[in-house]
Amino acid sequence: MSRAFRIFLLAAFLLPLLAVHAQQEQRGITLTGSIQSDMLLPQSDSDIGAQKEDDFCTNTYVDLQLQSQHVDAGARLEYLEHPLPGFEQDFKGWGVPNFWVKGRLGNNELTVGTFYEQFGSGFILRTYEERSLGIDNSLLGARLTLRPLKGVAVKALSGRQRRYWSWGGGLVSGADAEVSLDEWLPGLSDHDTRIGVGASWVNKYEKDEDIYADPTHRYNLPKYVNAWDARIRLNHGDLGLLAEYAHKTQDPSFDNHYSYADGHAAMLSASYSTRGVSMLLQAKRSDNMSWRSRRNGMGTAAFVNHLPAFTLDHTYTLAALYPYATQLAQGEWAYQAELGYNFKRKSVLGGKYGMNVKLNYSYVRAIDDGWLQWGSDTYYQDLNVQLTRRFSRAFKLNLMYMNQRYNKTQVEGEGGMVHSDIVVADGLVQLAPKAKLRCELQYLATKDDQGDWAFALAELSLAPHWMFTLSDAWNCGDSDPAYYADNTHHHYYQCLVTYNHGAHRLQAGYGRTRAGYNCAGGVCRYVPATKGFTLSYNYNF
Repeated sequence: MSRAFRIFLLAAFLLPLLAVHAQQEQRGITLTGSIQSDMLLPQSDSDIGAQKEDDFCTNTYVDLQLQSQHVDAGARLEYLEHPLPGFEQDFKGWGVPNFWVKGRLGNNELTVGTFYEQFGSGFILRTYEERSLGIDNSLLGARLTLRPLKGVAVKALSGRQRRYWSWGGGLVSGADAEVSLDEWLPGLSDHDTRIGVGASWVNKYEKDEDIYADPTHRYNLPKYVNAWDARIRLNHGDLGLLAEYAHKTQDPSFDNHYSYADGHAAMLSASYSTRGVSMLLQAKRSDNMSWRSRRNGMGTAAFVNHLPAFTLDHTYTLAALYPYATQLAQGEWAYQAELGYNFKRKSVLGGKYGMNVKLNYSYVRAIDDGWLQWGSDTYYQDLNVQLTRRFSRAFKLNLMYMNQRYNKTQVEGEGGMVHSDIVVADGLVQLAPKAKLRCELQYLATKDDQGDWAFALAELSLAPHWMFTLSDAWNCGDSDPAYYADNTHHHYYQCLVTYNHGAHRLQAGYGRTRAGYNCAGGVCRYVPATKGFTLSYNYNF
């Protein structure tokens, strides 16, 4: 793409929308949008393995949306000509990959262009964007949403899936229907009961190609792969239940080593919530459910579906040091249980301001041939308890203990089983009406992998504009010599200054980032070690 054409493309993207913005009050049109730009001036650091590949790196996004009574439109400009470390080279480039127009007539909608969609829990279709993971698997095509009857919603769609800067994957088509029975049966609502049933079908068409099992045997690859999903949801008072099952036909691919086995996924989830008490129980079995619009795809690109991990997404640094990635191709049994309880104010344990305790347990194991049989390997286990208590109007404390088993060989390819114990103390002090100081102390103890870690953080907030953050993660323990023969006792320090003004947020910093996996919802992306100056800007209007 020539430089002149790129400048023309940028002007064609921005100028009409800015003209509309100037006239939106007169015509009843609303313009909204956002700007996000993350920048890095990288430096080399041989101690932590950070390499300087470029003088300047940035991932920049500009989203714009026009809204009117019957028609909405939007587009996204992305600039990744010099992408941040960890983003595959396929990200390199810039343009307007996302653009759409949506028309509404009554309760019905038609979208043409790029769009995101999810059927049910996402077992057979979930297209979404997660910039931190480098995921944008939107569809380019059309989607029709109809509500022909009260309590009935029907969707039909077809499009090609985005893969970095092209839509070169297979054609994805599907339909979904959901019925709210309580909208039809008034007696259910009278008894505080809501029942919803849903069913989905998705088809992927991808042309045949020459892929060989060995020099003389070529795979006979199906052009069409079909999947269906059925689910039922029940809510009665404080109780909620969800059951869902999905099936996928033969889909030999790079992920499953070109296996011709069908795919299956089933889950059962129960929740209960009332004043002061909450409970969650979940179980899931999946087998051979990796599904991409390109059968030879790798990394985080071109996934048609998504399977939730059923593990807690931790926000504390050391608790998230070994995050779990859903084993889509191999399959897994996954369980999660959570109990939350609020001790009342002025009780013996609650004290003057009350106290909250939350217990969470996650367990993931290999599957066996039988539907209800476990495999021999444990993939992941997490038992953690969190206690939050306010001791005074000025001081609040959160404590956490976590016991974790992480099968690094299964998730990352090598490393064995990592057993760790993690403790966290997180305190918040109100220093003045507009000044708060938050401090974290964390410790991870293990005899495996890279050994023990310590982490400390201090964060000063001066409302409404300023925030100053200092943190350091230190690999202070002995590493496993079988995998880490070299000294790994390094400090990963960060210094950040954040300024907020209205809808603007600007953050500048300097420091080191360790190599590891960044995960969300069971999907992970490897991030190499980095060092340098960072600058982030966000604006919403």
